[in-house]
Amino acid sequence: LATLVDAGLPLVRSMRVLEKQERNPVLKKTIGDLALAIEGGSTFSEALGQHPKIFNKLYVNMVKAGERGGGLEVVLNRLAEFQEKAQKIKGKVIAAMFYPAAVMTVAVVILGVLMVFAVPKFKEIFADMLEGEDMPGFTQMVLAISDTMKNYTIVFPEWAGGFPLPGPVPIGIVVFFIVFKLAGKSKLGRRLIDKGKLKMPVLGPVFSKVAISRFTRTLGTLVSSGVPILQALTIVRETSGNVIVANAVNKVHESVKEGETITLPLEQSNVFPPMVISMVDVGEQTGALPEMLMKIADTFDDEVDNAVSAMTSLLEPIMIVFLAVIVGSIVIALFLPLIKLIEGVDASGKQGVDGGD
Repeated sequence: LATLVDAGLPLVRSMRVLEKQERNPVLKKTIGDLALAIEGGSTFSEALGQHPKIFNKLYVNMVKAGERGGGLEVVLNRLAEFQEKAQKIKGKVIAAMFYPAAVMTVAVVILGVLMVFAVPKFKEIFADMLEGEDMPGFTQMVLAISDTMKNYTIVFPEWAGGFPLPGPVPIGIVVFFIVFKLAGKSKLGRRLIDKGKLKMPVLGPVFSKVAISRFTRTLGTLVSSGVPILQALTIVRETSGNVIVANAVNKVHESVKEGETITLPLEQSNVFPPMVISMVDVGEQTGALPEMLMKIADTFDDEVDNAVSAMTSLLEPIMIVFLAVIVGSIVIALFLPLIKLIEGVDASGKQGVDGGD
């Protein structure tokens, strides 16, 4: 849309061009509705405001500022850049975590199948082969873990005709996720979850950097587009995606409303690092706050990229070692009874030879 408007096409015609080429049926219908609303006399920002599930307050207020300042194509370009950079950093995080998540999922499934279906078969074989003798302690421990997993993950009740049904563990996991989702909808639960994200040992710094980047880029984009600072802070608060950050932004809003600076409430929030506070302070004093906010966002985007790459490179050898230890332990546990049996056969063979002599 920014390209079409910048090329000189009228807004309604640009919307019709987008409508023809759009494949997503929901967005296609929405673009058609926007064009109809504009043809009916509504402004573009008013038309966007009629679809809050697709276009949030960030879009609506930036377009409104562009309409007032006569620079709609500039604002649309900024919106496009904002969305592309946000999607890029999100894509990097998802792509980096996909491989470890896929490996762990496959590993858990394979280990589950081994422990629930394969290992119990060996228990029956060992009981027949050893003829009442005790199995090695390590083997007994692995078999006990296998029995526990079998009894608590999958059950074969008689009333179901022996058909496998989920046991207490998978049911408990499902209940936990339902409770977690419901807790996330309450104010206290949302606050605890968001605070926990920022304080997590490994992922916490990444979540924190993503939140800071989102805050600075959104605020910088809004202010540079001509949105008043108080209105911009309100939009940033509502689109922050984290309650802890939203509360910090709310304190900044109240401070600016009272005629004070942005820097002090940012420092008191304990969310933003000293570098961010110092750069915002310099931006306020020099009158280059939007540019400084964008520089902070670019810096933290790079830091997120580096942190995710480092975390991924660290996770891969850890997962390989973990899987090797688990699988190796299962193999050793299953071989120990065979070694004991072979030793018993050798001992009885020697006794037979000695007796014959």
